[in-house]
Amino acid sequence: MTTLSAPRAVLANVRTTIPVPPVSLGQSLFRPCVHQQLQSRPAPAHLHRAQHRQRATIVTRAAGGSGLAIDLTGKKAFIAGVADDQGFGWAIAKALAEAGAEISLGVWVPALKIFEGSYTKGKFDKSRQLSNGGLLEFTHIFPMDAVYDTPEGVPEDVKSNKRYAAAGDKGFTVSEVARNVESEVGKIDLLVHSLANGPEVTKPLLETSRHGYLAALSASAYSNVSMLQHFGPLMNENGASISLTYLASERIIPGYGGGMSSAKAALESDTRVLAYEAGRKHKIRVNAISAGPLGSRAAKAIGFIDKMIAYSYANAPIQKELAASEVGNAAAFLLSPLASAITGTVIHVDNGLHAMGLAPDSATLQTSE
Repeated sequence: MTTLSAPRAVLANVRTTIPVPPVSLGQSLFRPCVHQQLQSRPAPAHLHRAQHRQRATIVTRAAGGSGLAIDLTGKKAFIAGVADDQGFGWAIAKALAEAGAEISLGVWVPALKIFEGSYTKGKFDKSRQLSNGGLLEFTHIFPMDAVYDTPEGVPEDVKSNKRYAAAGDKGFTVSEVARNVESEVGKIDLLVHSLANGPEVTKPLLETSRHGYLAALSASAYSNVSMLQHFGPLMNENGASISLTYLASERIIPGYGGGMSSAKAALESDTRVLAYEAGRKHKIRVNAISAGPLGSRAAKAIGFIDKMIAYSYANAPIQKELAASEVGNAAAFLLSPLASAITGTVIHVDNGLHAMGLAPDSATLQTSE
């Protein structure tokens, strides 16, 4: 039996013995008030084959302590879709780094030069600051375009583009990036899909072309399938993957067009299927986060993101603007051993907006006195 100790504090109060993956414990999430010793029921005979599994003693501490924090020390993460220091991808990278993970990125080829320049010249330094006084570091930054699975599928006009041509020697397709990650990073534990694109996102669905519709599904949904196809074999057992989705997958959001609502619905459906398939084949978990509106550079392409933020503030159960760090923290939890039994799930991180069936600020609800 292994007793896990938490940093910077004295462990006390509740002690529960259950089979769990190894995890170090940090900030307290609840207030234990009594001692409990849970005894597990006898396991079915067929489960005795899993005797190699570790049993750990989970210890939490009294209120005011600092236990049950997420510890990803020694874990390696690959995040696809970070292009600046404003969006959810960056926030997830920062949260994982705060938990001790080693971060590598896949950056969209057209944005790579600007991103690397800003990173190396210190333009991101304020956003890179961590709670321990250090800076967020990326061990590797790979060129990537998740629309393409293999070099054979890249059109000639893309290959000849100077930005893509510069990345061509190393490769930027999903299969090539996976190969490069395996060569330079080795096995990984955490996979993050933080990318989407709809070339006709401002068009109503009735005006969306077949090309625009399929392009949205390719970049925003199938890219996640492709990533798990190629990165799944590189992932350690008990690893985890997450993607980012949006409420338009399940509710009507006028203005979020071009097939993007369909792409997000596909992404969520795929999350459930991939949770089963990748869980059985690679022993990893697959989840998604449905994030609320954020005024990132990418979101501004929709054209009405500021109105969506105002609408959410006025109508969500919790009246505040969503912070990217809140999505980052949720992602860190889902990718950590603390969520070891959660897979095939879409978690809403949107101040509760998804639960509303009526907008309290609707003019039709206003009565004159």
